[in-house]
Amino acid sequence: MYQVVMLNDDFTPMEFVIAVLQELFGKDRESATQIMLKIHLDGRGVCGVYSQDVAATKVEQVLQAAQKAGHPLQATFEPVE
Repeated sequence: MYQVVMLNDDFTPMEFVIAVLQELFGKDRESATQIMLKIHLDGRGVCGVYSQDVAATKVEQVLQAAQKAGHPLQATFEPVE
């Protein structure tokens, strides 16, 4: 299994991160806000755990949404330890 991780930057609005977490990862507002705060404070946060193919697709969706909105938001995936 692989975890999708969003990385903090100083430019992407917090509301955009929350919206992405809700739309692409199915999080409710409260969960999305908690993950966004973890990303903001710790520099990274886990958005979800998926098979490798699904994780890769989720990362691509995040990057496409960020690019379309003009934000530098980055995401990656890594094996769950």
